Amino acid sequence: MNLNIKTIPGILSHMWTSLRGNGLAQQYACVEPPLRAELFSADQMEQRGKTLADSHTLSPGHAPDRLLTRLAENEGILIGVHNLLTEAVKANRRITPAGEWLLDNFYLIEEQIRTARRHLPKGYSRELPRLMNGPSAALPRVYDIALEMISHGDGRVDPEILSRFAAAYQTVTALKLGELWAIPIMLRLALIENLRRVAARIATDRIDRNLADYWADQMTESAVKDPKSLILVIADMARSNPPLVSSFIAEITRRLQGQGPALSLPLIWLEQRLSECGQTIQQLVQEENQQQAADQVSMSNSIGSLRFLSAMDW
Repeated sequence: MNLNIKTIPGILSHMWTSLRGNGLAQQYACVEPPLRAELFSADQMEQRGKTLADSHTLSPGHAPDRLLTRLAENEGILIGVHNLLTEAVKANRRITPAGEWLLDNFYLIEEQIRTARRHLPKGYSRELPRLMNGPSAALPRVYDIALEMISHGDGRVDPEILSRFAAAYQTVTALKLGELWAIPIMLRLALIENLRRVAARIATDRIDRNLADYWADQMTESAVKDPKSLILVIADMARSNPPLVSSFIAEITRRLQGQGPALSLPLIWLEQRLSECGQTIQQLVQEENQQQAADQVSMSNSIGSLRFLSAMDW
């Protein structure tokens, strides 16, 4: 088939849509950050419990049960990311350490989602006191407490810290008996929420790395078979306006760096593009490595905490 220059942008646009995961990019477009706040010691968590109790204002009456709906959404996202990573493995693509944790422990995550659904019957959370304002407005107060625990522990649940935190909270405001009974299930829901957030970010990064792999494959093949046409492939990549984010830059750099002078040309182009924004390849590669390390810790801590919740005698 003969192609003229006018058809190339349309082909690249179609290719971009395909590489972006058949709609997955739109699904993960508004990725919420992981539940990762400043790490607190036991003493700091105790003080945080008192501060949180002071800030909580309850809403009168009942509100629709949003936790079961959110649990179903989280399950859908996690299954979608699992499928995306499975396809990457089948294609012999490199996945991040956090992605490996998700794949290796997905059976446990599915089991915990079933347990959460079983322990949270429809309408149950409607009977719990709800917050009037703040990020958790209209959600159960005890769920916000669970989110705080997960955020300031980076996904790690410590029984002693949990006990001190709850006791400190109740020196200011007493929790109802139903809320105390609900702490384990709310912690489980908060951990699943955190896994969903980390997984969604893994997915957006995987989609960008898929694109980097595509261009790296095209350029490597061109450099071997027809070096003179390499400049045309680089021009095609430039016209496609690739995402100059850390995941894309880190992957294409890993694939092309040190592969000979010809394949240094696309890296030179990327370096020039990044310099227009005051960035460098080295900075973005370092940023990507740091994010992967942080996501691995959040993922492993959250999975470990789900195991702990199942084993603990509440």
